[in-house]
Amino acid sequence: MKRSIALGLAAVAALAVVPAATGTAVAQPAPRFGPCPQDVATPYPQLTCATVEVPLDHANPGGERIPLLVSKLPARNPQARKGSLLVNPGGPGGPGVDFAGTLAGLVPPEVRDSYDLIGFDTRNTAHSAPIHCVDPASYWANPLPDPDSPTTREANWQRAEAYANGCAQRAGKYLPHLNTPTNARDMDAIRAALGEQKISFLGYSYGTYLGAVYGQLFPQRVDRMILDSSVNPDTSEIWYGNNLAQDVAAQQRLEHFFDWVARHDPVFHLGTDRRQVEAAWERTRAELRRAPRGPLGPSELIEISFNALYGESSWQPLAQGLADFQLRGDDRALAAMVEPKDALAENGNAIYNAVECADAPWPTRRAEWERDSRQVAVQHPFAAWFNSWTVAPCRTWQAPRQEPTKITGADLPPVLMFNSEHDVATPYAGAVEMHRSLPSSVLVTERDAGKHGVWALAGNAEADRIGADYLVRGTLPPRDVAIPGHPEPDPAAPETRESRTYDLR
Repeated sequence: MKRSIALGLAAVAALAVVPAATGTAVAQPAPRFGPCPQDVATPYPQLTCATVEVPLDHANPGGERIPLLVSKLPARNPQARKGSLLVNPGGPGGPGVDFAGTLAGLVPPEVRDSYDLIGFDTRNTAHSAPIHCVDPASYWANPLPDPDSPTTREANWQRAEAYANGCAQRAGKYLPHLNTPTNARDMDAIRAALGEQKISFLGYSYGTYLGAVYGQLFPQRVDRMILDSSVNPDTSEIWYGNNLAQDVAAQQRLEHFFDWVARHDPVFHLGTDRRQVEAAWERTRAELRRAPRGPLGPSELIEISFNALYGESSWQPLAQGLADFQLRGDDRALAAMVEPKDALAENGNAIYNAVECADAPWPTRRAEWERDSRQVAVQHPFAAWFNSWTVAPCRTWQAPRQEPTKITGADLPPVLMFNSEHDVATPYAGAVEMHRSLPSSVLVTERDAGKHGVWALAGNAEADRIGADYLVRGTLPPRDVAIPGHPEPDPAAPETRESRTYDLR
C-alpha cells in the first residue's frame, strides 16, 4: 500500500547499552515504545513504535547518530514468551515497521503467542532518516523510455547516470554507510536496545542475505533464524550475477503464466496454448510501443507483468487486463496496474540501489553491461534489459564498493530455509547455494510453485506447521524436505483461493 512518509517519531527516554562495531559499548537512550506514526497501517492497536539511535558510521561510535524506527507487537501469552523475532520484508528498501503488524495476522497462532514481533525500517528507509535521489514526479513520470529499444538506449543510460548523480548530491553523506554489513550492525544495536542476549530472525528475499550476514558477524547472538526466498550469497553473484539470474527465472515464470492463461481459455479467450497467449502479450507490447496509452507504455507492461510473477494472486488481474486490451481495445485494467512512484516508492528505489551498488563491485563499462544483457536476452528476453536498467546507476555509483561478505555459517545454530521451486525474484539455485553456505540449515522446497515468500505468506499449511515447530519448539525436519505447492488460482471460482496470503514486492 502506498503511503506518504511521516517524519514524526515516537519519543525515547532512559539509557541502554548498545555495542559498537569494535565490541565496546556506548550509552544511548533506550526505546520507550508509544504510538506509531499515523501512516503506519496496522489493525493491531498493540503495535507500538520507538526509535533506536545508531552511529552513522559504526567505526566511529562516538560520532553522528541517526534514528531507526522500530515497532513492537508483544507476544500474546507472556508465560509462553520465547523472545523477540525481528522481521524484515526484503528490498533492500522495503519498509519494515508495519510488516510486524502485517505478519501478526498471517503467522501461526502459537508463534504469535510466543514472540514479540519486531519490525524496523532499515537506515535511511521510510521513517528512519529517509533519503531521496530524484523528484519522483518528474523522474518517474510514466510512460518511461522503452527498455528494449536501441533507439532509447542512450536515454536509459543518461537516466541511470542522472540517478546516481542525484543520490550523490542529495544523500552523499549517507551513501558510504548504506550496505548490508552496516544494516546487520544496526540489527545488533536493536537487539541490545531491546535488552535481548539473543534474537530470532525472519527474513524474506533481501532479508535472507541480511540475516546471513548478521549470522556471519554475530553468530553467538542468534537464537533461531528463518530465511525465506533466498538470495544467492556467493561472492561472485552479489549483486550483478543475481540480477542476471533473475532474467532467466522471469522468462521461465512468464511462460508458466502463459500456460495458466491458456488452460483457462474459456475465461480469458487469449488462446489455448502458450504460444498463442505469448503472441497476445507481444501484440500488446508492440501496440504500446507505437502508441502508449496514458501512463501505459512498453516499460510499464513489462513491470506490471514482472510484478505479477511474484505471486499467483496477481495472475488473474493481469490476464484479464490483457484480454480487455486485445479483445475489446480497453486499456483501463492494465493502466490501473501501473503504480506511480510517490515519495515512499522513490525512497525504496534509492535504498535498493544504494545498498546493492555498495555491497560489491560492479562493471563500470557500458560495453560490458550491454554485452551481458544482449547475451541473456537471446534466450530470456522478457526482462533482460528492463532489469538491467533498474540497477544501471551502479555503473557510476559515487560511493565506495565493498567486497561481499563471505557466508560460511561458522558457529551458527540451526537455520530453517524455505523457497518455492519457481521463485522469480530469488531463483531456486540461489537457495541451494545459501543452503550449501550454511551447513546447519535445512531447506524446505515448495514444489511446482513460484510464490516469492513461502512461510506464513503463501497459504501453505505444511510450510506454516514446519516453521511454527521450529520457532516454538526448536524442532527441525531431520533432512531437507519437498512439500506440495499451494493451489493455483481458479479464475472460474476465485472465492476458493486461500485468503491468508501476502505478496512481497
